[in-house]
Amino acid sequence: MRPVSTAPSSSHYKTIVAGAGPAGILAAYHAAAAGPTLLVEARLMPRYKKCGGMLHQDTRQTLAQYAPIPDDIVLEPRTVLFRFHDWDRKVKKVTSLELLNVDRALFDEWLVGILPESIEVAAPCKIQSVTQDAEKVTVTLRTSQGETELTCDHLVGADGGRSRVRRELGIPNTAQYVTIQDFVRLEGPIEPYFDCIYMRGIGKEYAYTYIVPKGDVADIGCVYYPGSKQPWQMQDQIVRALRDAMPQLGETVKREASTALYVRSVNDVVPGQGRILLTGEAGGFLSPTSGEGISYAVRTGRLAGMAIAEHDSVDALTAYTKATSDIRADIGRKFRWLPVMESPAGKYLAGFVPRRIVSKITHGL
Repeated sequence: MRPVSTAPSSSHYKTIVAGAGPAGILAAYHAAAAGPTLLVEARLMPRYKKCGGMLHQDTRQTLAQYAPIPDDIVLEPRTVLFRFHDWDRKVKKVTSLELLNVDRALFDEWLVGILPESIEVAAPCKIQSVTQDAEKVTVTLRTSQGETELTCDHLVGADGGRSRVRRELGIPNTAQYVTIQDFVRLEGPIEPYFDCIYMRGIGKEYAYTYIVPKGDVADIGCVYYPGSKQPWQMQDQIVRALRDAMPQLGETVKREASTALYVRSVNDVVPGQGRILLTGEAGGFLSPTSGEGISYAVRTGRLAGMAIAEHDSVDALTAYTKATSDIRADIGRKFRWLPVMESPAGKYLAGFVPRRIVSKITHGL
């Protein structure tokens, strides 16, 4: 584990990055070429992100430029194929999209380890407030020693769906999904797929379920739309249905909940303001059709860091906005799929689409 301080050692940095996930780590990695860089994380390190822990092929290709992904963070089965599963109609569509099955906590810890020693890492350090003017960004942090005020030339908000940096910029609140995950003990093997399951009769607040084997447990995750009133009860209902059909699913060893941005408009995707750049979910960079976010975090974090390293303080946001234009356009195109994908009719008709077409579409979700 890389050494982590409990408080910053300086009062000014070229770049401060908020959030030690994939977006923040790659932003810090590249921004360090421009000068002293501080990476702060609100939680204790090593951090734990509530996540399915599946790496898209695009993510693996990008990360291969930095270091090989170590075998000891990969779970069994090592890779899984993405499969659509209409539960009630018993229609299954296996796709060619292959995902690497990792332990998310170990994955984030490994990423921190690829950072150059010149980058200072501090945790737990929570951002309290942010202001900026033409010359600098002023950040107030809460550490174990109390509050401290720092300045920097650039601030990168990579602090997730509940980003404090995003809120401090005055960007209107975006609604959020609720995700609940049950990790259940496996009493026998299940099929080696990342199953995306649609069940009827759960409720209008229910979006979809995913289930994937992860070593000696299975991760059963369910996504609920904003405003869900009884997600815990719906989760119990879904887990019972899965257990009735799959006796290999044993007792729940852990249940956890998290949130994700409910991105529904290109206006929800914001690269930043002034000297502040937003990456990953903090910027609204995630797929509105699948909820996948790690590949967007890796790509946008990298581009933000490179923009800071290669341009002066005035032009970094302009360069970053231009560099992410294709990503924002891609997210915009995905909005066109949403009315079909989320409608009962669309989910029903999907069962008649040939597998090769489903597979091709999946790669773009």
